[in-house]
Amino acid sequence: MKAYLTKWIPPRADFLPTITEAEQALFQQHGDWQSALRETGQIVAHGPVADPAGPYGVAIWEIADDADIAALTAEDPIVKAGVGHYEHFPMLQMRSRG
Repeated sequence: MKAYLTKWIPPRADFLPTITEAEQALFQQHGDWQSALRETGQIVAHGPVADPAGPYGVAIWEIADDADIAALTAEDPIVKAGVGHYEHFPMLQMRSRG
């Protein structure tokens, strides 16, 4: 197994205060998609970050050695719609509760 921290970068710094209805619908799909992956164990944790410099989202992943993190995140409904993008950071090791 390998672990990653992914960072979802919104399309603009003022994304949350200026989110459109269409983006809100995509954002709901994004959250549902991540929650489904949490249920399968591929995502360990996920959520938004209230950074004063601009919001973003993070997820911690634990995936099979032959899985491609870029291919997985490319399936995110919000990314498929062209709203934001991911950065991927391999974790040297991951320790978690449980």
